[in-house]
Amino acid sequence: MIQLHYWPTPNGHKITLFLEESGIPYQVIPVNIGKGDQFKPEFLKISPNNRMPAIVDTDPLDGGEPLGIFESGAILQYLAEKTGKFLPATLRDRFVVLEWLFWQVGGLGPMAGQNHHFGRYAPDKISYAIDRYVNETRRLYGVLDHRLEGRHFIAGDDYTIADMAAYPWIVPHQAQGMELEQFSNLKRWFDHIHGREATRRAYAVGDSIKDQVDITKDEEARKLLFGQGAPKH
Repeated sequence: MIQLHYWPTPNGHKITLFLEESGIPYQVIPVNIGKGDQFKPEFLKISPNNRMPAIVDTDPLDGGEPLGIFESGAILQYLAEKTGKFLPATLRDRFVVLEWLFWQVGGLGPMAGQNHHFGRYAPDKISYAIDRYVNETRRLYGVLDHRLEGRHFIAGDDYTIADMAAYPWIVPHQAQGMELEQFSNLKRWFDHIHGREATRRAYAVGDSIKDQVDITKDEEARKLLFGQGAPKH
């Protein structure tokens, strides 16, 4: 059983996409980031960086004690190896998928995240910061659009964890100042994944638990999400 410590963030959606596609049994343990649940000791024990998501596998690959994993890219790779799904076995094909998984983790996610922050949540609208991250997001959309030319999915003909990692960061494209019509290959790919039954189920998981806190207006939630400094020891 996979215990998924989760809130419906883009990184959280990556894992429900995999779990719904693979059919592996899982239990959702909500971690409400607007109320500070990510700072509770029981969550920090699994995810010391206090970010979504994290898992505990009660039946891990090595047959040992329950295994906790944090960081969405590491979780996707672990689940793919555990199930033998959505990650090729052959060396070259495998590393194509991992390249694009790490591209998302190191590029698309952080840049789009800063785009969201300065465009939607920052109390002061700093035009330089907004332009910087909108432009970088657009560049990364262009990289992905070029990659998808002549391909059904990011790594080729097969749906993989690279697609699952990237898709949730494209979902809020309008909030990022992006128009998918400007990226025809990306739009085709996005529409296909959007239409998958497992995608609908994955997002329904988030809809079933999320609250209606508006972070742009809730000062306490803003402090919890954006007011963190170095941890005290």
